[in-house]
Amino acid sequence: MFAKFIRAATFALAMAGFAGGAVAADPPKMGVVVKIGGIPWFNAMEVGIKQRGEELGIDAFMIGPTSADPALQVRAIEDLIAQGVDAIGVVPNDAEVLEPVLAKARAQGIKVVTHESPDQKNVDWNFELASANGFGEAHADLLAEKMGGQGEYAVFVGSLTVPLHNAWADAAIAHLAAKYPDMKLIGERHGVAESADDSRKTALDLISANPDLKGFLAFGSQGPIGAGRAIEERRKVGDIHVLGPFSPGQGQKLIKSDAISGGFMWNPMEAGRVFVTMADLLIKGEDIKPGMEIEGLGTVNPQAGSTNIIVDQLVTINKDTVDELAAMGL
Repeated sequence: MFAKFIRAATFALAMAGFAGGAVAADPPKMGVVVKIGGIPWFNAMEVGIKQRGEELGIDAFMIGPTSADPALQVRAIEDLIAQGVDAIGVVPNDAEVLEPVLAKARAQGIKVVTHESPDQKNVDWNFELASANGFGEAHADLLAEKMGGQGEYAVFVGSLTVPLHNAWADAAIAHLAAKYPDMKLIGERHGVAESADDSRKTALDLISANPDLKGFLAFGSQGPIGAGRAIEERRKVGDIHVLGPFSPGQGQKLIKSDAISGGFMWNPMEAGRVFVTMADLLIKGEDIKPGMEIEGLGTVNPQAGSTNIIVDQLVTINKDTVDELAAMGL
């Protein structure tokens, strides 16, 4: 009698589930691996990732390694593959180091989207909110304006293996050499701009060794912060100019004191949203075509045979804009 009751109850529950529709499937899952965790730029990106995930019904989250070590990114991506995620996003520290693990992800049917890594191999798409030449040249022109078109300057990048930082530096250095012959680059670029402490120490050393130093181009969100602090310590505000992209909330006081002279950025929160938007389109099997409208990117025109989607959405950071940008959580 009890067995008959169990069978009847089981049948009734099954029919109730059928009548109410199929049991909801788990939402698609996406993990985004950034360069380093805990800094304002990527904190803002994480907000965008979570916001867009909630809007689109995607379980989207960010992984921020404890240091800007490509090996840690590889380990994080391996873990996401093991979890069986539907999509992986990456802001690479080293494009070449990631190639094998990204190929492994795609071989298992996982969609892969990168950012700040033009021409990254083994991806579905890479997107940029600023063209490399436009971003580098905009900073170069602003530095030249601040320095009066002459004097010595130094260049920081996040590391010597970050593709986009070095593309910006290449564009800026070439632009200054062609347009401002009286400006001289000191030595080689320094791969310190993912750490405010390392940027500060390097800037202090360069100031001590180069009495005619008049400017820093720092590509990497912590570079301008560290260099700006060094300028304040050495009481060189107004004599040495620091330019580069940084999180407005973190650099608010430094730009108001002129320890940072200005810069350009794009919205990292919007970049976070674009990661999830792109994943949603790819998971649904939609083709990305020229002329297509994508939220956060606008009208896209990827070149034939390229996985790059590049738009120019530069935001100026100066005394007039920094408070509003900081209030947005950037």
